[in-house]
Amino acid sequence: MSEPAIRPATAGDAKFVTWTIQAAMRSHLKKGWFDIMLARPEAECLEFVQRLVLAETPSWWHHSLFLIAEVDGKPASALCRFRAGDGYPLSEKAMTEVVASYQWSEAELKTMWQRGAYAFTCILPGDDNRWTIENVATLPEYRGRGLVGTLIGHALAEGRRRGFSEAQITFLIGNEPAERAYAKAGFTFEAEKRHPAHEAACGSPGLRRFMRKL
Repeated sequence: MSEPAIRPATAGDAKFVTWTIQAAMRSHLKKGWFDIMLARPEAECLEFVQRLVLAETPSWWHHSLFLIAEVDGKPASALCRFRAGDGYPLSEKAMTEVVASYQWSEAELKTMWQRGAYAFTCILPGDDNRWTIENVATLPEYRGRGLVGTLIGHALAEGRRRGFSEAQITFLIGNEPAERAYAKAGFTFEAEKRHPAHEAACGSPGLRRFMRKL
């Protein structure tokens, strides 16, 4: 395999970034947050996520925050990186923007938010000024080749250049391959949060966060 080329994502990468988000949200489980919250066919879930990727609001799902690893000219792996206080708080605005683009009834929306509420039982409080890595995923045929490590290395270097002193990464408890990859990149355990509603909804007891100095 040739050396991967690392580059920022563009709007033209929307389809791959959408796949990345969906894969990252599913993690090691069969269903992720968008699957559970939307409870719609795969194609409709992907369309919803792609609208977030291309939305005017640059939340942590927006294409502009992603780095892509290309192998032989094809996207193979990706992640997003951002200041915690910039990416996360815009989630609600981005969701509102995308939901408004659909003609769903109030009853449908209420049920949708109820299905997705489990995710908020395990939110970990943190520092807004931390450099943050999220939405990490690699196509199955390219796994085990170090692409995630290479992407993380680029993301951490960017964080240092931008003056951040700490980086963080959060993942579902039970995703052992991700935990090993992040430990290899120098991250160590900082905190976790568990809740029975979270496990009942998706199969993972909660979230775990790793951090490292830059």
